[in-house]
Amino acid sequence: MRKFLLLLTLCASFGLAVPALAEDQPAQPAAAAEATPPAAAPAAATPAPEPPKMDTGSTAWMITAAVLVILMTIPGLALFYGGLVRTKNMLSVLMQVFVTFSLVSVLWALYAYSLAFKEGSFNAIVGGFSHAFLSGIKPDTLNGVIPEYVFMVFQLTFAAITPALIIGAFAERMKFSAVLWFMGLWVTFVYAPIAHMVWGGGWLATLGAKDFAGGTVVHVNAGIAGLVACLVMGKRIGYGKEAMPPHSLTLTMVGASLLWVGWFGFNVGSELAVDGTAGLVLANTQLATGAAVLGWMFAEWIIKGKPSMLGAASGAVAGLVAITPACGFIGPMGAIVLGILAGVVCFWAVTGLKSMFGYDDALDVFGVHGIGGALGAVGTGVLMAAGLGGVGYPEGVSMGGQVTKQIIATLTTFVWSGVISFILLKIIDATIGLRVPEEQEREGLDINSHGETAYHS
Repeated sequence: MRKFLLLLTLCASFGLAVPALAEDQPAQPAAAAEATPPAAAPAAATPAPEPPKMDTGSTAWMITAAVLVILMTIPGLALFYGGLVRTKNMLSVLMQVFVTFSLVSVLWALYAYSLAFKEGSFNAIVGGFSHAFLSGIKPDTLNGVIPEYVFMVFQLTFAAITPALIIGAFAERMKFSAVLWFMGLWVTFVYAPIAHMVWGGGWLATLGAKDFAGGTVVHVNAGIAGLVACLVMGKRIGYGKEAMPPHSLTLTMVGASLLWVGWFGFNVGSELAVDGTAGLVLANTQLATGAAVLGWMFAEWIIKGKPSMLGAASGAVAGLVAITPACGFIGPMGAIVLGILAGVVCFWAVTGLKSMFGYDDALDVFGVHGIGGALGAVGTGVLMAAGLGGVGYPEGVSMGGQVTKQIIATLTTFVWSGVISFILLKIIDATIGLRVPEEQEREGLDINSHGETAYHS
């Protein structure tokens, strides 16, 4: 009986296994399978590349990075600038930064994103309108491994903070209506083309210029526009004759700290993924900023006899600016060197260079962003050498060749931004006027432009 049950079990098992085999592969006559030699295998076709898939980790990080850049603009940049002006102009600076960020956000979605990152008839310089009003973009549309909506918003934050940086150069004297017109036109005719040339497939990208997170696109671009703006408008009433100290270094320090925190979204986010390069950028950003604080502080201590809180905060921003184009291409020790240089050079720019030429760049936009951005852009070409700890040069490119490309990109940005900013300012001045009347400037922009004051005694 036991043998019979065992035999029955084996038969049942075999019966269940045969149908499973029949389902998995077609049955072939055993004899034919043994006798027929295998046919010559056809040439293996190249497998079709798998469509890109969204990476949830990278997407989550990029959403966070976009929010961090918003944080560094509002409230970070607004408080940094607001604390540096006089009490009577505090709200005007906050308002200008806040509304510029809002205005550019809308313009970016309407057409500027398409101009910066899509192909156009004059693709070497600017994109086209194929994605105006964000047409063609859906929730499942990807840019690399992240949704294009996320990429669009991340780039929006760059486009919005860049013109907001310019506000520091002409602070305390421009009409609010003129600010709005200038910002809208500047993003259209200056920022979008430069972003396209460097990041959107334009001629500087083809040339091989390296700008990881915006040394030319953001900082050199804003710095030269700020210099042109303060030269066109002239000096503030009483500049050089009256004391114009910052009204709240406490707020300036808070703003600088928010900039430092938010800048990790700015730089690390520019990798557009969560990987080893993102970790390198994280380390480089922190080290360069700390080194720049020390560089500025010791330079000021030696020259002026005392280290100041304003100097330390300014040094931090200078280090953040200089490391921006280089952060994904150089090594940590190179970041420290670049940071120290940025602190010392930008300190000289806002003291010696500014005094030498006598321009009234109210909050040192050119000295920190223009000079610091140029230093970082050109320094990238040197410090990315593998022998100096960097990632190395593309095949066939030497240090001299890469530095030349970096200089060309920097000079192109200087010329494009400088010339077009000058034209835009002159047009606005001839139509609605740039500057508030003298009486309003003396009384302050807060009460005259916005009907309110920052503080009540």
